[in-house]
Amino acid sequence: METTHVRLQINVHLDYGLSRATDLLLQIEAAAIPEQRIEAARIDLSPCDHFARVPAQDHIGERIWLRTEGPFLVDYSATISIDRIVRDVATLPALPPHRLPGETVQYLLPSRYCPSHQFTDFVDSQFGTLEGGAKLAKMRDWVAGHLSYVPGSSHSETNAADTFHGREGVCRDYAHLLITLARAGQIPARFASVYAPGVTPPDFHAVAEVFLDGEWHLVDATGMAKEAEMAKIGIGRDSGDVAFLTAFGPLMLNRQSVAVTALAD
Repeated sequence: METTHVRLQINVHLDYGLSRATDLLLQIEAAAIPEQRIEAARIDLSPCDHFARVPAQDHIGERIWLRTEGPFLVDYSATISIDRIVRDVATLPALPPHRLPGETVQYLLPSRYCPSHQFTDFVDSQFGTLEGGAKLAKMRDWVAGHLSYVPGSSHSETNAADTFHGREGVCRDYAHLLITLARAGQIPARFASVYAPGVTPPDFHAVAEVFLDGEWHLVDATGMAKEAEMAKIGIGRDSGDVAFLTAFGPLMLNRQSVAVTALAD
């Protein structure tokens, strides 16, 4: 077990176009939660007809409801201080399902992008001799060793079964597949949207978060991000719950950029 301290500078720019008045759901701000403190933050948006903050999934972070049209510009900057207790997940026990707290149950069940019910036989044959964190660590290593990171290889409808058979994807797909295997192995797992330095290409990053030894632990099967250095934006059953921008109408991307830098104290 190790207590770590990291400070991050985050800068995000979004430039989209809307052909008509459209409702948008935005979630790009780092969450204010016990293990990460928002030292400073600013978000600037182009004029909107409606702006309202609402709690995000499990009250981790906030979403912003917007209604606007024409050019849609967002600039977000923040300095985040992260103090996280990091433990080796391979050493942690898992709780049997009947002892899981109620809030974890939804993360034990199949979801849109994580059809874990299709993987029970595979998990039993591949990882059935292992338990708890040791099983999860082997799943993480299996995903890392069997997938190739290929930008553009997946799309918004790609689920974990597609990734399993195609053997390639991006961070979203790595997270979905690890979550799916964990759930099939009776370990609660959820999708976490994070900021982290060292991600290539620089972008919003996606990792799994697993429930072991009574706590949630961030796990990146791509190997690009360290748990100690991740600033959490939000969580969900899968990427559908925590997209950085959801449009309820036509939306055109012009440009976006995400920069995350580790700061010296």
